[in-house]
Amino acid sequence: MVFRSKVDAFFGNFMLIVVLIIALVSFFPFFIEEVRNEPAEVIIPAVIILTSIFLIVTSFLLWTLFSVKYIFYQDYLLIKGGPFKSRIPYENISKVSPTTAIFTGHRILSSKDAIEIFNKTTFMGSIKISPSNRKEFINELKKQCPDIQIQE
Repeated sequence: MVFRSKVDAFFGNFMLIVVLIIALVSFFPFFIEEVRNEPAEVIIPAVIILTSIFLIVTSFLLWTLFSVKYIFYQDYLLIKGGPFKSRIPYENISKVSPTTAIFTGHRILSSKDAIEIFNKTTFMGSIKISPSNRKEFINELKKQCPDIQIQE
């Protein structure tokens, strides 16, 4: 079973601000008068390079934000966001609890409405996620891990 991550307005606005900052940093040199007065054979390669860097970085950030999903396999839970993956065997999951501390620890999420899965597999002993249908996700997790401790 596959669950997508919830994307809330906070993360959407945050990513918009990040993309705008990257755009400003990428294209700032073209606002300097000395650069604008350079010949075209100097400016065109710079435009191509800076535009490419902007597109690559922005694409990576958007891919990471909008491709977050949580997949239940027979023996483990796969948490995937862009190139980042965490594979957690069900027997290693001990507890699930709601969390508001979304900027600390190991996390693959795109919403402030998050839960924390405590386990023996991930880097810091827990991972924070934000499934779009939280109740259904927790019910599926209960089926796979009957001994799990769930805090509401």
